[in-house]
Amino acid sequence: MAEALQQLILDTLDKHSKIHDTRQLIIPGQQEPAASQDAQIIILGALNSLLSREMILYESHEVLSNVLTPEGEQIAKDGSHEARVWAALPLKGEGSAVNAVQLKKLVGDETAKVGQGRAFKSGWIGKEGDGFVKLIPTITDATQLDLQEVGSSGTHKSGEKLLADLRKRKLVTQKKGQWFTVTKGSSFSTSTAKPETDLTVEMLTSGSWKTSTYKKYNFEAEGTPTNGGALHPLLKVREEIRNIFLEMGFAEMPTSSFVESGFWCFDALFVPQQHPARDLQDTFYLSDPKNSLHPEKEYYKRVSTVHEHGGFGSIGYRAPWSHEESTKLLLRTHTTASSAHMLYKLAAKCRGEKVDDESGEYTHAGSKTGATEQDDGFRPAKLFSIDRVFRNETMDATHLAEFHQVEGVVADRGLTLADLLGFMRVFFNKMGIEKVRFKPAYNPYTEPSMEIFAFHPLLDRWVEVGNSGMFRPEMLEPMGFPKDVRVHGWGLSLERPTMIRYGINNIRTLVGHKVPIESIENAAAVMF
Repeated sequence: MAEALQQLILDTLDKHSKIHDTRQLIIPGQQEPAASQDAQIIILGALNSLLSREMILYESHEVLSNVLTPEGEQIAKDGSHEARVWAALPLKGEGSAVNAVQLKKLVGDETAKVGQGRAFKSGWIGKEGDGFVKLIPTITDATQLDLQEVGSSGTHKSGEKLLADLRKRKLVTQKKGQWFTVTKGSSFSTSTAKPETDLTVEMLTSGSWKTSTYKKYNFEAEGTPTNGGALHPLLKVREEIRNIFLEMGFAEMPTSSFVESGFWCFDALFVPQQHPARDLQDTFYLSDPKNSLHPEKEYYKRVSTVHEHGGFGSIGYRAPWSHEESTKLLLRTHTTASSAHMLYKLAAKCRGEKVDDESGEYTHAGSKTGATEQDDGFRPAKLFSIDRVFRNETMDATHLAEFHQVEGVVADRGLTLADLLGFMRVFFNKMGIEKVRFKPAYNPYTEPSMEIFAFHPLLDRWVEVGNSGMFRPEMLEPMGFPKDVRVHGWGLSLERPTMIRYGINNIRTLVGHKVPIESIENAAAVMF
């Protein structure tokens, strides 16, 4: 039908030079002119196809028409509510009056409710005892007649006042429509053969390309936008946090070791070997290989001794030491294991050892016996890392079994808990998170310890975003640090601050196979 309609338009233009009103066209296969809006939409498709080939030009004209609502269509067909109420009643003196309950059963609740009042007002019905009867033998249902006229022509001879009343009663509504004036275009022809858009092998072989008509090339067409790469919100927030640390004078720690031994992940941090976090329910252990190499002998002995018997002012855990537990290989549960490696390396000069930066091996560099505070080898340090950790967690709106930890340590003489509180407030403020709370907590390797909470506006509650504290002497002094050296340590989530920043209320919509690519592409840049 599309080609037949296009041919009709071209033939009409060829005959009359102009189509003044497309509502006068008769669409192929129909008997009446295309006055309806649906017909004009079909005509618009044909006009646009011809316009793209510059065969015609057209102007659009808007028109408002009145159409019946579903209720109006029902009244035009079956009569008004008041007429149906009148028709259901007996004429006065010719039968028993119909009460309200019977009337509802005869015409329906809505018709009885609306039509009863209008029929009374028109003087068509009246009361007789407890029921209703007709007062006149015949009526003229003007509402039905009015709606039938509007439905057939889109207007009414009585004018706008009556139409406005019908619209007020929600029996008629106005609908925007359009019709078109059509003239010849620069490439007008009565042929509907479409111009070629491509050269084919067949056209070149036969030579038909020489006589073919080609579609004009549109040099202004924008084409299909190409999809480029997009950074995940986690990567954006990670880079911003990394820049905050670097701006504050921190150095980044190497954290490429996803697999750690129980010694560096737990023992070196003074986590007891009987701690629940070391159970299979909380930790992923490797099955092959199962055990790590032995750590440096003297350090290993100092750590096992402080666990089992105490030392450095501590009574220890007074529990049997297990070499097997210490050498188990596991997926690290926190990047604090990497911090332990770096702190042990930082304390090397305090122990009188020299570290080979490439091999990581320690060699004796002379005794520090009798060294003063000024020449004990300690140098302050500020270190951070952002990397992946693994815990055997049950997944929910705020927990995953694999997530990222923002780790940091500050080592210096005379540090206090107030310094740590002040640093955390400045750090989170730089991230754009101003609502931060701290709660006393217990950690095996820090004392005092604090949990850190940030307010999540979508969840409308405080969400734990990290843990922090001051590393215990039982952890630091076996490494070789002087007694007056204090170390702040903290581990923060990367996912939860990202959720707060982007207004995400379920971590599984941030990470995982169900995350829509569109959300990654449209994620705004982070502005801390």
